[in-house]
Amino acid sequence: MDTIVFIVTFIIIFVAFFLIRRNFYDLKRRDEGTPEMEELAEIIRDGANTFMGREYRVIIPTVLFFGVLYSLFTERFAGVALIFGATLNMIAVEIGMRAGTYGNVRTTNAARVTGALSRTMRIALLGGSVSGFAVPAFGLFGFLIVWLLSGKANVDLVSHGLLNLNTCNPVAMRLGCFSLGFSLVGMFNRVAGGNYTKAADISADIVGKNVHNMPEDDSRMPNTVADFIGDCVNDIAGNVSDLAESFVATPVACILIAMQAFKDNPVALAAACLFPIVLSSGGLLSSLIGVSSVIFANRKKIKTNEKGEKVVISREISDPSLELDLATYLSAATVFIIGLIGSYLVFGKTTIPVFRYGWISPWIASVLGVISSVAVGKLTEYYTSMKHSPVRKLEDMAYEGGSFVVTFGDAIGFRSPLWPTLVIGVSMILAHSMCGNYGIAIAGVGMLSFVGTTVSIDAFGPIADNAGGIAESCHLDPEVRKITDQLDAVGNTTAAIGKGNAIGSATFATVSLIMSYIGSYATEDIRLMSVIVYLVIGIIVGGALVMYFSALLTENTIVAAKQLADAGEAQLRIPGIIEGTVKPDYTSIIELAANNALKHMLLPSVMALVTPVLFGFSFGPNFVLGILIGATAVAVGLAIYNGNSGGAFDNAKKAIEIKRANSNNPDDPALVSAHKAAVIGDTVGDTRKDVVGVALDIFIKTMSTVANTMAPLFLSFHLF
Repeated sequence: MDTIVFIVTFIIIFVAFFLIRRNFYDLKRRDEGTPEMEELAEIIRDGANTFMGREYRVIIPTVLFFGVLYSLFTERFAGVALIFGATLNMIAVEIGMRAGTYGNVRTTNAARVTGALSRTMRIALLGGSVSGFAVPAFGLFGFLIVWLLSGKANVDLVSHGLLNLNTCNPVAMRLGCFSLGFSLVGMFNRVAGGNYTKAADISADIVGKNVHNMPEDDSRMPNTVADFIGDCVNDIAGNVSDLAESFVATPVACILIAMQAFKDNPVALAAACLFPIVLSSGGLLSSLIGVSSVIFANRKKIKTNEKGEKVVISREISDPSLELDLATYLSAATVFIIGLIGSYLVFGKTTIPVFRYGWISPWIASVLGVISSVAVGKLTEYYTSMKHSPVRKLEDMAYEGGSFVVTFGDAIGFRSPLWPTLVIGVSMILAHSMCGNYGIAIAGVGMLSFVGTTVSIDAFGPIADNAGGIAESCHLDPEVRKITDQLDAVGNTTAAIGKGNAIGSATFATVSLIMSYIGSYATEDIRLMSVIVYLVIGIIVGGALVMYFSALLTENTIVAAKQLADAGEAQLRIPGIIEGTVKPDYTSIIELAANNALKHMLLPSVMALVTPVLFGFSFGPNFVLGILIGATAVAVGLAIYNGNSGGAFDNAKKAIEIKRANSNNPDDPALVSAHKAAVIGDTVGDTRKDVVGVALDIFIKTMSTVANTMAPLFLSFHLF
């Protein structure tokens, strides 16, 4: 069974690699449009590539440094696994971001040439699919390589670091460090990319829209082009690295739990380690089917009319979100079927007492994860979509002024975490009742199994957003912008759904990692009362660390935004720029945004790595356990609050911009005033949804992964 599963999984992975290559070159061969569009696309592409190159010059030495440390102190090949994981994440990021920089202008041109919503949506999704397929393909490929080379589910293996300070199981340590490599890249990309894009976006909105009453994405405002680049390095590269890390962390957590729970039952252990691989590979296949089906359905069709002439027949769609929903539902349904068959084949002849209903119990747990993913997505859509009452009410509040917008947006944000956390909490309880701690971990694998679809739809958003910006900056027909705005509004919601899934899956993964962390050092006779003081204090400190981390990101972003706003305002004072007869100096603004982002990324990124180590060697493993619990409890609600309030702010602003564009009197004072108020809300929400909210999930997972890999050392060496 193992051999068959591995062969089939590698076949699916190589099919994914083939589709990544085909979709990338299918996208790249398409026309970019007018010379002005080509020029702007080149600026965006060069700026994004230059920034990522400079970021990697910081990331690579950091990865190598931690790789050496782990090989010295934990397990001799653990550092190699860490570097391997980081490398694969960087490759997936690079491929996905490049597809985005090619897809944005081609989406604009599709709207310009075809005038069809379906064909334009197809190009944006084609670009997004490259990112979407790369995440699970590279993640699963690396995971299998480490798993096979390390000896698979062998709990009897013993190894040590090059300094021989302790012993450990090499399989668990290498898998944990492989996941940590993904986490390191994800954390840096999230923090740096978020600072870059939101500093540019906020400064462009404040100076361009509210001070000079410029339209969205006006090329006279140099910060606008920096924002286009930011969409690529954060909303694509950051999302890819974040969700790639999540996709790897969940099966790793599942196997770590299995190696502890079933260590005395080799048959059950082998099956329990095999099932997350079956589920992940089935999820990758389901993503290929779901996303490719929608891309294929909206292709160009040629029909011969009555005169014998060949004419292009475009499929008409009224709501792009329904098309994206179709990809999600098709992927989820495919995972259900594959998971059911896989569960029977893997567990059908194995009796495991903790499985409540026998072989079907792991499948039920995985289904709970899939249902949680869809449910969290739908709840996020309710709070952030222009179709639903929260955003419509927020839009109405804009006519009353900026303070009303911000306050009501806060109310939406504070209300929104309750139902998603209840969904996740109930799913965890039910999954635990099915298979114990293993059930929670396998539910997390189920939730992220079709991450290829989630990331494809997520990357669709910034490509559509960039496409609209290019249309505005290159002075194309307003009808082009109307098409891209419809896609962008959907993209704002899909991005929020992606953020909701990221924190939801992080909750499953982090709880599993916490359970694994406890199992890695606690003996059966541990008494809660003996550790309660350290545990409670750790919980309080963990919650405060999350708040401090959020404050760091917020302050860094707003300081950078202020500098960019001043620089942009100074350029607008140059004669000829406001009039449109002189081009701004885009390069200086892009350089300033990049320098600020790189300067501000190190402390928050390293904080997730250093915190558990510092407190673990000071106060021992129980204090670190408290930190992990406290940080998780605070981060989940805070991330949902930030993501949903930010998404609502964004779409309320978008709704008013669409209303102005379609109005016979776009300069109506009431509309102008409402737009300015909505822009204020959007600038508040920008930092929330694209800087703080998106970084919290990877912050708690990174701390938990570091803690897992260091637990034996914390137990042996601590001051108090």
